[in-house]
Amino acid sequence: MRPARRSKVDPFIVMDVMEAARRAEAAGRRIIHMEVGQPGTPAPAGARAALARAMEAGPLGYTVALGLPELRARIARHYADWHGIDLDPGRVVITPGSSGAFILAFTALFDAGQRIGIGAPGYPSYRQILRALDLVPVDIETSAENRLQPAPGDLAGRDLAGLLVASPANPSGTMLDRAALAALIGAAREAGASFISDEIYHGITYEGRAVSALEITDDSYVINSFSKYFSMTGWRIGWMVVPEDHVRTIERLAQNLFICPSHASQIAALAAMDCTPELEANMAVYRANRTLMLEALPKAGFDRIAPPDGAFYIYADVRHLTDDSRALAAEILERAGVAVTPGLDFDPRRGAGTLRFSYARATADIEEGLARLSEFMAARG
Repeated sequence: MRPARRSKVDPFIVMDVMEAARRAEAAGRRIIHMEVGQPGTPAPAGARAALARAMEAGPLGYTVALGLPELRARIARHYADWHGIDLDPGRVVITPGSSGAFILAFTALFDAGQRIGIGAPGYPSYRQILRALDLVPVDIETSAENRLQPAPGDLAGRDLAGLLVASPANPSGTMLDRAALAALIGAAREAGASFISDEIYHGITYEGRAVSALEITDDSYVINSFSKYFSMTGWRIGWMVVPEDHVRTIERLAQNLFICPSHASQIAALAAMDCTPELEANMAVYRANRTLMLEALPKAGFDRIAPPDGAFYIYADVRHLTDDSRALAAEILERAGVAVTPGLDFDPRRGAGTLRFSYARATADIEEGLARLSEFMAARG
């Protein structure tokens, strides 16, 4: 059988790095993981306990396609608490991770062949999901002057059906303030482009509060997840907020594509939203790790970095060290025992000159990883 043309998406290079690190560990080496974009902590204890009780109480089966009503209502209250928004729970859709939300959003909003703008550097799966759906990803090469975020002028002449923006962003960690986000939303509206806001790193911020697109407009799709702030990556549970007149469209798609999100994960997610002390303890670790990274990486020679306003990454320009970030990452893994991600995942044209370092692990691991990186760079000259 012949594979479909749209199945020929690029590999997710960070997963290849993870596999190389796994092989090294299987061979007996201790590897410090700075490649993977996931918390090193488990789901909150309250979430795990709630699921255990539910499993003892009875079977877990299908839920309605849009998700448990009580979880949708709790997420609506979350927007009131965090953003001062009076959100109708009927607009909240529970999804199989943010990935499921992107599939639903792209399918609901765009027809095959349409062009969707995404920032470069940016999360690589945006590009590959779009391609798999016969859509055309349009890389918007961002600049340091604009904090590696798209700017309104970047939309001109691109014939975009949609614009996807992340704040805080992966891999850079940079954020858009309210004025910048509002300007982008306005520019998209003028260009006739649907606006999608990826907000999965909300809650993990250091230099001010992250602004939700819902504070500015109801005419957008907002995507979030329990993976990052709520420390539930493997549970594959997320959500999206859509305009009221799009709910039934999303519901029909969700019924057929996914039936429903995981019942077990929804129960855990609902409880996780009330585990604030544990979640903020995780944030204290990220803050400490971020301080260590910002002090040690420049001293080691990784001194050209994006301002990490949020998330748990440092994105470094390493063109003074290499023109092949994948080879440099492999060298760091082999010689230093530290797994880092080459920038090719995030920026196909310029990523050969960048690396991403994640600091979502325990502080002791970060300290050891930084010491190894310093020794590696000193020996490398």
